[in-house]
Amino acid sequence: MNVKIILIYILKTLGVLVGIVALYVILALVLPMIEVSGEDDGQPKNIPIYIYTNGVHTDIVMPVKNEFQDWGAKVPFSNTKSKRTDYNYIGIGWGDKGFYLDTPTWADLKFSTAFKAAFWLSESAMHCTYYTAMKEGDDCKMIMISREQYKKLVKFVEAKFDRDQNGNFILIPTDAVYDVNDAFYDAKGKYSFLNTCNTWSNDALKAAGQKAALWTASDFGIFRHYK
Repeated sequence: MNVKIILIYILKTLGVLVGIVALYVILALVLPMIEVSGEDDGQPKNIPIYIYTNGVHTDIVMPVKNEFQDWGAKVPFSNTKSKRTDYNYIGIGWGDKGFYLDTPTWADLKFSTAFKAAFWLSESAMHCTYYTAMKEGDDCKMIMISREQYKKLVKFVEAKFDRDQNGNFILIPTDAVYDVNDAFYDAKGKYSFLNTCNTWSNDALKAAGQKAALWTASDFGIFRHYK
């Protein structure tokens, strides 16, 4: 095989890679624009939930306790540094374990972490954060949902947690928490450039019968439908 043939193969490979990246960028811009309409089940919308973003990750925020779910019993307050029991809301997000635990800021991002996350090569985790109160803004939107919609949301969220032999969520022992009010748990599924933390939150909204993007990899793709 001469140099010319090798060069042609290299150029073709690069062309395919560039084409894949270009297609991904186009889809990442177009698909979030397509809205999946919410479903009206005819029931009173009296349970508040929130979508919240830290600028990268989107969480689904729910009441800590109501007649349908007691998150404090499944995500123990004692697993947070504060160990406080007077929180009113819990934010839950799914994502890549390496991103969550090894990348507290973008400055800490390593190529190996990003590569593994993009191509299904690492484990996932649930990030659970307790809040005393929620404040609406550009980064936080309240959505009122019905009892049945809330039960569907809880079922969707719980299904992503890994469980031990006793059925309990599995705590990840780590000091790489973001504050005194959060903890990490093992999760099911593989993160990738097609299935991100924001894709999961978007799917959670769909499961609860709320409007969402057809597909999105970014938090913007969710929040644009809640302006």
